[in-house]
Amino acid sequence: MGAQIRVYRQKINSTTSMRKIFKAMELIATSRIGKARARVASSLPYANAITRAVSAVASQSEIDHPLTTEPEQVRRAAVLVMTSDRGLAGSYSATVLKQAEALFELLHEEGKEVKTFLIGRKAQAYFDFRRRSFEQVWTGGTDAPEFETAREVGKALLAEFATDYDDGGVDEIHVVYTRFRSMVTQEPAVIRLLPLEVVEEEAANESDLLPLYEYEPEPERVLDALLPRYIESRIFAALLQSAASELAARQRAMKSAGDNATDLIKKYTRLRNTARQAEITQELSEIVAGADALNAS
Repeated sequence: MGAQIRVYRQKINSTTSMRKIFKAMELIATSRIGKARARVASSLPYANAITRAVSAVASQSEIDHPLTTEPEQVRRAAVLVMTSDRGLAGSYSATVLKQAEALFELLHEEGKEVKTFLIGRKAQAYFDFRRRSFEQVWTGGTDAPEFETAREVGKALLAEFATDYDDGGVDEIHVVYTRFRSMVTQEPAVIRLLPLEVVEEEAANESDLLPLYEYEPEPERVLDALLPRYIESRIFAALLQSAASELAARQRAMKSAGDNATDLIKKYTRLRNTARQAEITQELSEIVAGADALNAS
């Protein structure tokens, strides 16, 4: 009985220590989620403004630009997958990777080759474990992304898109990330960056019309200047939404883990008390039996 009580006591102590860690991580995620949501909200005005500018140039000008023209045949696609650097965020990274696998399967069924680009150590570990190749990976700061990362990723993807197919280039670019809806709802999403699909971050009113511009210099040079910034802003917006989703998922997962640890502590405490009571009962029984034996003699 004594050994059993020591086992329960050790389990209670270890679970209590783990609960402290879970609680600390929950508080950290809770304190950072507000800033992450504010960054998502503050990125929308610029993203919407540059989206409308690119939309106006692309829709009001009769131009044949490689970034806005649908290719006759798509033979190779680039896919950017955004996951987290750290775990303990529930199924956040697993859900994104599952969505990416579905996209890979769809592209392969359409007869397209796939070149993969990764963000986050979880995606890198996923591909390394399965010995699957990828072109480039960016790690560090997935829960607090910087614009320089988005600029570097955008530059790499645009370089792939500008390269001919025979030289290893791609015909289209997709991004797999997690869209932040609310503290309880985050959903994996797939967007096609190139060829350009102009999509507002927030739905505009039907009465809103694109502004009329006079271009100086010509529209082709305007698109050359606008589209890289547009791609960078879309990637950065996806990074910010993924960061907010990661923190929300971690806060929820750590709260659940802390609650489970509390339940385990209660369970082990009851088992320890039961074992202690059984030990005391056994000792009393032995004392009574010994006393009866002495009286009988």
